[in-house]
Amino acid sequence: SDVETTPTKTPPPLIRAVNVRMESLELTVAAQGTVEPRTESDLIAQVSGQVVEVSPKFANGGFFEKGDVLIRIDPRDYELILATANVEVTQAQVRYSQEQEESEVAKAEWSKIGEGEPSDLVLRKPQLAQARASLDAARARYRMAELSLERTEVRAPFDGRVRSKRVDVGQVIGPNNPLGRIYAVDYAEIRLPIPDPELKYLNVSLYRSDQIEIVDGPRVDLHADFAGSRYTWTGRVVRVEGEIDPLTRMINLVARVDDPYGVPEDAVRPPLVVGLYVEADIGGKIVDNAIILPRAALRGTNRVLVVSDERLYFRDVVVLRTDTERVIITSGLKPGERVCISPLDVVVEGMRVRSSVEVEGGTG
Repeated sequence: SDVETTPTKTPPPLIRAVNVRMESLELTVAAQGTVEPRTESDLIAQVSGQVVEVSPKFANGGFFEKGDVLIRIDPRDYELILATANVEVTQAQVRYSQEQEESEVAKAEWSKIGEGEPSDLVLRKPQLAQARASLDAARARYRMAELSLERTEVRAPFDGRVRSKRVDVGQVIGPNNPLGRIYAVDYAEIRLPIPDPELKYLNVSLYRSDQIEIVDGPRVDLHADFAGSRYTWTGRVVRVEGEIDPLTRMINLVARVDDPYGVPEDAVRPPLVVGLYVEADIGGKIVDNAIILPRAALRGTNRVLVVSDERLYFRDVVVLRTDTERVIITSGLKPGERVCISPLDVVVEGMRVRSSVEVEGGTG
C-alpha cells in the first residue's frame, strides 16, 4: 500500500517582545567641547623701569588672587617725581592764598575811596582765577605722579592663574609692555556645539532679553578621562552664541562651571583644567507619559509591531526621538501592550507568532 505523507508544519516564528509602560523622561542633548577660561589677557606694565621683584606666584601655572602684587618696578624715579609735584602743589597753594589776600585788600580799599561798582580787574579776579587754575593743575600733576608710583606695583586684576611668564628680575621694560599671559579661575566656560534641530529638546530661548545671561539655564554634566579615571563635573548653560554656522548647521551653547580649581568635597576629583576635552550631557525638557523602547522596535520611521493574541499587527506611532539604542514614543501605544523587538524578514499583518518571555520596556 502507498505510504501516506503529511506536510511538515512550520511552527510560527519565536519573537521577543517588550511590555509598554509610560514614564516621565528628561530629554538630554549630547555635545563635546574644550574647557576655556572665562577671560584671558596679557598682564601689561603701565610705567617703564627696571623689574626689581617678581612674586613667587608669577610663574607658569602659578595661582594668584585679585590685588596680589605680581611684579615690582624700580619706584625711585617716581618717588622723586612725586616729591617734586608735592613742592609744586605747596607753591601753588601759597600763590593762591596770596591772591585771595590781595583781592580782599583791593575790595576793602575800593569800599573806602572808590565810587560805584568796582571792575573785576580792580578786585584782582583774573589773577585769583589764574592762581586757582595753577593750583588745580599742580594737584593734577601730583595725582598723576602718585598714580605712576602706584603703578610700579603691578597687581593682579582678578583671581587667576599664569599661562606664561615673559619677564624676570633685572629686565628693563617700557610702558604697555606685556609681562605675561594670565587667565581667570573664578569660573570656566565650555563652548558646546549642537545641531540646531536639537534645540527643540532644550529650554533655551534665542530671543533678545534684558538678561545678560540665561537665568536657571539647563544643567550640564561634563565627563572627562583624566589621569586614568573618569570624572564628572556639573555646570549650567548661561548663553547661546549669536549665530548658526552656515557650514555645519551647528549652534554653540556656552556652559559655565564655577570654581573649577576648588577642592571638591571628596578631595579626589581633579580640577577642571583649561584645555581639557569633555563630553557633555545637557539636560532638556521633561516629557510626561513617554514610552521608551529599544531601537529594534521601530519598523521604518513611525511604525511598530504590536503582539496581540499571538499575532502581529502594524501600529502607527508618534516618534519624538530616536538614537542608536532606543526610540522615544509619545502616543500610539497603551500601557501593557506588547511590542515585537525581534528582526523579521517578512511580516504579514495578523501573522501568527510565538512570543518569548517578555522583557520590560523603559530605561531600566
